[in-house]
Amino acid sequence: MSRPWEQIALFDLHQPSAPDPATDDTDEIDAEETAVAEPSTPTAATEPAEPAEPAESPAAPAPELTTSSRPVWESLPVGAEADEHAVIVTVDGTYTPSGRELTGPVDSVEKLDKLIRWAALTPLGAPPQVWIVGQGACESLGWVIDPGSEDDFDDMEALRTRAAADLTAVLQATLTPMLSAGWELRGDPGHVVHLSRSIGKFTSMVDVVLEPYVWTYWNKDFGWNNRVGEMGILGSPTAGTYLPDDDLPAARELGRRLAWSAKHLGVLPGPTPARTGAAIVDKIKRERTRSGKGLVVATAGPVPPLDGAPRGDLEPAVGWTQVPDEQDLEGTSRLVSIDQRAAYLASAGMLEFGYGQPAHLTGGAAAGAAVGDKGAPFGLWRITLPAGQTLSLPEKLPLPHPHMLADQPVQTWVTSVSLDGLCAPVTDGGIGADLDDLDITEAWVYPQQGRVLDKWAKILREARKAAVDTEDAATKRFLGSCYKGYIGRMVNPDMWTATRMAHHHQPLWRAAIIAHCRWRGRRVAMRIGREHNRWPIRTVTDSWVYLLADGEDIADPSAALGKMSVEKDTPLTGPLRSALASAQDVHEVNLVIRAVFADDENTDDEFAFEDGEGAL
Repeated sequence: MSRPWEQIALFDLHQPSAPDPATDDTDEIDAEETAVAEPSTPTAATEPAEPAEPAESPAAPAPELTTSSRPVWESLPVGAEADEHAVIVTVDGTYTPSGRELTGPVDSVEKLDKLIRWAALTPLGAPPQVWIVGQGACESLGWVIDPGSEDDFDDMEALRTRAAADLTAVLQATLTPMLSAGWELRGDPGHVVHLSRSIGKFTSMVDVVLEPYVWTYWNKDFGWNNRVGEMGILGSPTAGTYLPDDDLPAARELGRRLAWSAKHLGVLPGPTPARTGAAIVDKIKRERTRSGKGLVVATAGPVPPLDGAPRGDLEPAVGWTQVPDEQDLEGTSRLVSIDQRAAYLASAGMLEFGYGQPAHLTGGAAAGAAVGDKGAPFGLWRITLPAGQTLSLPEKLPLPHPHMLADQPVQTWVTSVSLDGLCAPVTDGGIGADLDDLDITEAWVYPQQGRVLDKWAKILREARKAAVDTEDAATKRFLGSCYKGYIGRMVNPDMWTATRMAHHHQPLWRAAIIAHCRWRGRRVAMRIGREHNRWPIRTVTDSWVYLLADGEDIADPSAALGKMSVEKDTPLTGPLRSALASAQDVHEVNLVIRAVFADDENTDDEFAFEDGEGAL
């Protein structure tokens, strides 16, 4: 029996080629727990699917998409992993991510409604997605804004904010046909329009993503043809990884990236990289809940009430510079920056994180709890950091902990990672302290701990390797922004206000990751000092800057994540040497180094993308 969608052209505008039978939450990332395929004909006998099992809904199967026999962009074939989950719309037509033509132009909101229902897309870690690519496709739907010229604004953020408000107003005014047809908006529409539609107990969701207006959401590095720095799966114009300007090549490349994400991450890209990282966590959580195997954390882990909590981060990233002396400059010919390869991803996969309701301990009970066969259990500890000048520490390294002062002891809170790091020998980056030396007076200790993010890190690590092996700069950068953004957003409860997303609020996990990378970097700096008698002149987060001789190699030989690799290597020219030799303070040294590395400064900083996703 023929199917109705094979008998007539969608919209009665464009008949695709004959089909090829062989063609192979109200929250964005919670779709697979709440959204199921819309049933073709709901009946009294149809039972709703379990929330965590949308793919196994007993509803009638979704219709197959009518496709042409050949990919439109056969010069760049991609897999079909995203074809049941996303559709790409340009001004001229609609396509599967793998490049098969579906329909003609979508030139009205009514036709967009028909397309979404006809496509019957299913979620994949995030709601199904319809990508509107190119300004022409947006104009066909009446989605046009004119926020003004950059020349009229002193503050580019004001222009972005105005454009975002204008876009919301335009969408609210033009989406009436879809709302009348039963769709509901989840939140205010913007660069992503979150739609849901219920039939009985079934709810279907879809996200409509407006590619030309994604820049209205980001607030970093505004510029370059109304686009900004990192924009998730779409890439970065400043790094040369954004989509091509022409519609069909842009659709082709977007399709490739969507298929890549579906294949290597198992999820569609979220509306931000942080949401993509969270979607992977949630998919693992669902799998472990169903199987009963593996650690599952279902509750938030806010910072406990601390007496004398430090200002700012619990575990700050290191930032330090020193003025080079004659010995530092002697025999050198290069300015070299090394950094830890995917540092925070490496730490996230190997650390044991605490969860559950922490116990508050004081006095001897707190000090006694820090003693363990494998170091201190996961928690927070109120300790006294000794004055740096009372310890036998290298003069040409920052103090072991950012809260430490040279001339006086400091009482502060630290994670278990720092507690263990301080107890390590000086040669391994610590201060060689005994627990008694640190005068533990108070602690919050978690009842359970384990490698909660091990599988998450493995998925991202293997995906990163695939991107590196194929020299795929766009997906490599996207992966970096996914894990950096997600780890960075652990600290922000406003990011995870929905009940089903609260477990992503884990500021202590983030603090432990930062501390782990900081101690690892210091341990490497001590090794370099012993083996090469070289000391850094600057360190920021996980990056260390050295003055080296020709042929001198201080990087780690291993290619594993977390190991030191050369990030930047610049000849030490006469003017550069003179500038460093004549620098009067650390500010002048920083200016020189930044000028030398201006073209790619901070491109690999572990938190370089956080500000691109909004204030933390």
